[in-house]
Amino acid sequence: MRFDVITLFPELVAPYLAESVLGRGVRSGAVRVDLHDLRDEGEGKHRVVDDAPFGGGPGMVLKPGPLARWIERLRAEEPRAPVVYLSPQGQLLTHAVARRLAREARLILVCGRYEGIDDRVREHWIDEEISIGDYVVTGGELPALVLIDCVSRFVPGVVGNEESVLGDTLADGLLKYPQYTQPREFEGWKVPEVLLSGDHGRIASWRREAALARTLATRPDLAARAEPPAADLASPEGAGSETAASR
Repeated sequence: MRFDVITLFPELVAPYLAESVLGRGVRSGAVRVDLHDLRDEGEGKHRVVDDAPFGGGPGMVLKPGPLARWIERLRAEEPRAPVVYLSPQGQLLTHAVARRLAREARLILVCGRYEGIDDRVREHWIDEEISIGDYVVTGGELPALVLIDCVSRFVPGVVGNEESVLGDTLADGLLKYPQYTQPREFEGWKVPEVLLSGDHGRIASWRREAALARTLATRPDLAARAEPPAADLASPEGAGSETAASR
């Protein structure tokens, strides 16, 4: 899968792409990320890419010309590649949205800056607007990295054990169940006995109930939309009774 990132600050994006799971995906060829400096299409000898907003107001707005020219250049290579603008005004990036985007062969990501982009670009060149949350960050580079990382997990060959993606938090609409590792007892707190039983059926049932209990406690909005059998459980009573390690 290929990502094209149009940004004023490619040097902010590049280091993250070289490390950890995503870095291995890039080196293996499972994922390709090309960074495109918006100033390469800037206007005049100073490569200007922004200007004051019409009607007044604080800050600067990214001009339509440089963005439109970059998008047109990239779409000339692949006309069907969706253009995604990272913006707090977009739809929320969710597990389902990431899984859908992973089915695309190529995505063009537009990183906003300052007060945003000229709305003529949004209206005529942007296919989808995506937000990573109901808050504002300095620019679109961090949201672009979040999207690339999240979507890439669904690309075969990126995550070493692809079964881990199936068990991710939110994969079934719930938060993930509690996890424990060695030692069996730490500072007097013990690992729940069911996880030491070797009974995979009991363990699977406990994990499902514990995940539901955690979701009901911290994200009840997710629990209400969870797929069965979680949606059939009327209350968290008894769910995850061994969720926390006990003394």
